[in-house]
Amino acid sequence: MQVDIRTETVTQIRQTFSHTARHIGGDKPASRYQEATYDLQPQVNFHYRPLWQPELEVYDRRRTKIVMKNWYALRDPRQYYYGAYTIARARQQDAMEKNIEFVDKRGLLRSLPEGLRDRLIMALVPLRHLEWGANTNNCYITAYGWGTALTQATMYHTMDRLGLAQYVSRIGLLLDGNSGDSLSRGKTLWMEHAAWQGLRKAVETVMVTEDCMEVFVAQNLVVDGLLYPLVYQHLDRLMSDEVGPVLSLLTEFMNNWYDESARWVDAVVKTAAMESDDNRALLREWIVSWRATALSALQVYAAEVFGEHAETVIAQVDQAFGVRVEKLGIALAEKA
Repeated sequence: MQVDIRTETVTQIRQTFSHTARHIGGDKPASRYQEATYDLQPQVNFHYRPLWQPELEVYDRRRTKIVMKNWYALRDPRQYYYGAYTIARARQQDAMEKNIEFVDKRGLLRSLPEGLRDRLIMALVPLRHLEWGANTNNCYITAYGWGTALTQATMYHTMDRLGLAQYVSRIGLLLDGNSGDSLSRGKTLWMEHAAWQGLRKAVETVMVTEDCMEVFVAQNLVVDGLLYPLVYQHLDRLMSDEVGPVLSLLTEFMNNWYDESARWVDAVVKTAAMESDDNRALLREWIVSWRATALSALQVYAAEVFGEHAETVIAQVDQAFGVRVEKLGIALAEKA
């Protein structure tokens, strides 16, 4: 008996799903990000309206004043879907854990003079509570935003903020020898110290802001856009003369994460601004208002942390932020 083995070529009939093809134009190969993002937003067959907002659907475009013809235009330039996101963060976490282990094994923070450790606790540890607030605010956007292109990315951002809070906590534990005393002190500082009350009020005000896109602008663009350069760049440079590169090792993730996330935040805001003049005007109004709030809060913090250099540092941070927003097509300065 003779057995003939033949190979058959199976021709692929379709390149992608029809709902993805509608967005990328025609039946052509789609990326995993595209297939994991487009048209996943529930739009019909809602069984009930929210009891607390019966005038709206559970998912409703009217939860923000921003108007988009296509909410899937707010794409993530990083193209993060679950697989790509978790792989990227796992690699970064491995690097961060090695840095923490290096500092811990040699006691580089525990061996610092008590006064210097107190200054670092004052300047950094309460940020764990700010990160928790940012986690909550991005969770709100995820719950009430429209379009998976936006809410998928804000969910990843939500989890990032929880991780950042944990990393700040780890810095505190490195400072106090794992006693947990720095975390208790950090909470007291966040709740009571005058230098932190402006930031605390700003984050809590964002928490009770209803418009989900205003929350996005306030937290992810304005507060973060002013706070992160101030703390993780200027403070790092200020402390480097006294603690050497150890603080840079422990904040490397924060700086890399901020640079990466800023690309996504900028892309969302720029796309929304380009959609219409009304959107641009509304975004400008939000940015101007929250910028004033954030700067007022940061001036008090900077005066405590940077001393006589506070005004100079705040001016540099604000100038850089203004340049960033101008590049998004939003003019902050009044036209003559």
